[in-house]
Amino acid sequence: MDTYQDELLQQLKKFRTQKIDPTVLQDEEKEQFRMEIFRELGQLGYTGMVLPERYGGAELSFSDYCLALTELAKSSIAYAVTISVSTMVQTLINIYGTEEQKQKYLPPLCRGEEIASFALSESSAGSDAASLKTSAKKVPGGWTLNGSKLWISSAGLSKTYLVMARTGESGPKGITAFLVRDGAPGFSYGKNEKKMGVRISPTREIIFQNCFVSDDQVLGQIGRGFNLAMEALNRGRITVGALAIGLSERALEESLKYSMGRQQFGKPIFEFQGIQFMLANMRTELEASRLMVREAARQFDLKKQDILLASMAKLKSTDTAMQITTDAVQILGGVGYTMEYPVERLMRDAKALQIVEGTNQIQRVVIAKQLEKETQM
Repeated sequence: MDTYQDELLQQLKKFRTQKIDPTVLQDEEKEQFRMEIFRELGQLGYTGMVLPERYGGAELSFSDYCLALTELAKSSIAYAVTISVSTMVQTLINIYGTEEQKQKYLPPLCRGEEIASFALSESSAGSDAASLKTSAKKVPGGWTLNGSKLWISSAGLSKTYLVMARTGESGPKGITAFLVRDGAPGFSYGKNEKKMGVRISPTREIIFQNCFVSDDQVLGQIGRGFNLAMEALNRGRITVGALAIGLSERALEESLKYSMGRQQFGKPIFEFQGIQFMLANMRTELEASRLMVREAARQFDLKKQDILLASMAKLKSTDTAMQITTDAVQILGGVGYTMEYPVERLMRDAKALQIVEGTNQIQRVVIAKQLEKETQM
């Protein structure tokens, strides 16, 4: 790690331990997202890390971005995933948007004044995203959206929504991406979902009833929205992996601290071989995951779209996070199962990471298909 990266992480560690840790437990209970914390992250440059400086971004590498998400995830998956999803939308606007769209949407997002959401999933189109039914019909001057999207992170908080809607034939080629603003006529929200984990970050349904969007709110080309979505998810799988690394690091840290201080039979429980074996396995699996995520990020910085590596990194790191957090609860025993210690929250949050950005079952399908392609080459 170079000096710049070390300074980046030290600043973020100071922020998360002083601003997030003191209230994270009560915010979990109340399902309260503190916009002031997000704005402060923006002021420090963490809400537009990979975006160009001319739009208010920090223009960091993707690898630096993933390191920062890992550090933030040690305190809160909720704030880290909010940055991750919002940055994913920002990146697509930067790549495919017109200059007018970039000037309009990116500066407030990069500064942390606003949040963006990614809207792809529907009740009948989750893993099979290409079967989505939300429609966009052409009308004079724009399009009329009808339908709904489920499991939308930051819904209700976000001001900009990147919405995938059907403008043509069935399947992936008939989907177009639209930029929809909060408050648009015909755009409303469903209930806030009651979730097992990541409870600080709201997740809601968004509903379109004859919602008009103008032609200048189309992102990219008509009928190319699914390609944008898949590109975003490929990138997002690496960032989810980075979140899993931070989650695992915190769980291992809590396990070590507790096992060295907890006395049983006249000695710290760390001295028992069974505990040592668990901790050794936790650290080994963590490092294997870290190397895979780091390499996936490095390949991305080299402009290499390695779909196989991104899926493997997401699969390995999030399965590892689930195992490490489960073991952390076991090591802490009874207190690990209570909210007095953070490992129960980490375990709940880890489960979400196995589901988002394509379930780990879908990752295995993607990996297998890539293996098939390699065999046929």
